[in-house]
Amino acid sequence: MSAVPRSEKPVGRFRRMLDRLSSSQEDLESEELREDTATAGCTRIGDCHDRQIVTVTGTLRTVTLRPRAGVPALEAELFDGSAPLDVVWLGRRSIVGIEPGRKLIASGRISMSRGRRVLFNPKYELRPLGRE
Repeated sequence: MSAVPRSEKPVGRFRRMLDRLSSSQEDLESEELREDTATAGCTRIGDCHDRQIVTVTGTLRTVTLRPRAGVPALEAELFDGSAPLDVVWLGRRSIVGIEPGRKLIASGRISMSRGRRVLFNPKYELRPLGRE
């Protein structure tokens, strides 16, 4: 790949077609998620800092049940194309609609745990299935 960032490359139809053909599927999905974040008016996860109140959007990559101090906790990894975010619902074993591949908007205060961004018990909104 060239050293010129994608945003500074010419944006002609032919150039976009070549970029799509030469990009991996993961790169294309990340680009689409970043565009969706901008369209929804949310903060990019990569731009979030410790103790900041944010509204983020992305796709749930994984959902696991992982007890914390003997209390059930449903954990999910939200990805928006810029960085991952761990979303944790304490005291919950499952939530209807929270499943891998689902798009979500979450709001709350970011915290840092073991070098990763975490959002505990967020307000959330599931995106309609038709928009996926």
